[in-house]
Amino acid sequence: MRTTAARQDRRRRLLSTGAVSITAALALAACGGGSTPEEAAGGGGGAPVDAPEFTGEYDGPAVELSYWNGFTGGDGPFMQELVDQFNDEHENITVVPNTIQWSDFYQRVPAAVNAGEGPDVGVMHLDQLATNAARNVIVPLDDLTEQLGLTADDFSEEVWNAAIYQDQRYGIPLDVHSLAMYYNTEHFEAAGISEPPTDEASFMEALDALQAAGYDQPFWMPTLWPAHLMYLSLTWQNGGQPYAEDGSAANFADPESVEALEWMRSIVDEGYSPSNVAIDSQYVAFKNGETSITWDGIWQINDLEESGMAWDMAPVPQILGEQLFWANSHQFFMTRQATQDENKYAAAQVFLAWMSEQSGTWAQAGMIPARESVRAEALSGTRQEPIADLIDNMRFLPPVPGIGTVQAEALEPAVSNVILGEQEAQPALERAGEQATTLMEENLESFGG
Repeated sequence: MRTTAARQDRRRRLLSTGAVSITAALALAACGGGSTPEEAAGGGGGAPVDAPEFTGEYDGPAVELSYWNGFTGGDGPFMQELVDQFNDEHENITVVPNTIQWSDFYQRVPAAVNAGEGPDVGVMHLDQLATNAARNVIVPLDDLTEQLGLTADDFSEEVWNAAIYQDQRYGIPLDVHSLAMYYNTEHFEAAGISEPPTDEASFMEALDALQAAGYDQPFWMPTLWPAHLMYLSLTWQNGGQPYAEDGSAANFADPESVEALEWMRSIVDEGYSPSNVAIDSQYVAFKNGETSITWDGIWQINDLEESGMAWDMAPVPQILGEQLFWANSHQFFMTRQATQDENKYAAAQVFLAWMSEQSGTWAQAGMIPARESVRAEALSGTRQEPIADLIDNMRFLPPVPGIGTVQAEALEPAVSNVILGEQEAQPALERAGEQATTLMEENLESFGG
């Protein structure tokens, strides 16, 4: 039976895809109340003040900042360490964290902000920024990033641009977290594999060698999490684009995408994986030594370190075309209520600037610091360093409001059905694409995109 901690970790990881439940989506819509964006922006107080000049220090009266995040798993202690250090170093600023399960976070933040009782600053996933920007839950940060001296030069182009919605920036990148390939080093040694596979040929050779060494099903193909992230990665590798950048359509049934999902199903057909891998079973099987390779997020690093098993990790191989793979990012945001008080505004600037500069500590949580100036030193000799070296190969979902619900309702069931052998890839993705496009068209109308 799975422990409570494991269930909580599962919820945390699920929300890192932006897969908010329909209840959460309705809650977001309810917070908007059917109002226009301009009307919705009025919630929670008066007009924002002009951004104070950023000096790097805060010398105003004592102020408290409400800081909301969803780091309830193994990453939580590392974030708390950063907050404690900041509070120790800034006697006039007290940051009060409120840590909430991500699933609840994306429901509670909009309602709290509209009532004027939300956070001043917080962290959310990159693929939630557009939704919350469209609902006026969070405010643009263009002036702030300029004052802080943050520029595209210190970030990968993909993660920097993905925080822009309708020509305005709504997030300051803290980290990048991606899919990676984990492998059992004892199994590899027994199979005579000296290097992790890097492309389709070496990957399939590795699977055959592992089978020959007695590991009959060396690569369990998940039917649910993180199957859709694998599908997205392989689609991007194959030159496809799952979603139109303007949020108007899903391209699931394009030939590049169909081939990606067919490859995933072939792992089952060719006997490398069981046919019905229940949620999280592939990861548990890897930890237990039942399977040799798994693809999962880099946030599993600390869990595997504690497991005592013999393992290592490498980037997701170049299976189709170019070596690209899915990623997400935790991004700092600011709400309207923080901009309505000059002292809070100034203190929030200091906090966000400090957190961005000190984010190397965050690498201990298994993440990759988003800033290049922090990343190299922080990751030297770490497990995630080889993954970080390919940060320019990471791909993010486009900044489209409501895209998490689209994934959960349309894409994930289709991917699951094909891997289970219940449908062929082409018709399953055609149907899912039509459903997703309808949802996206509705979202464009609803969110005013």
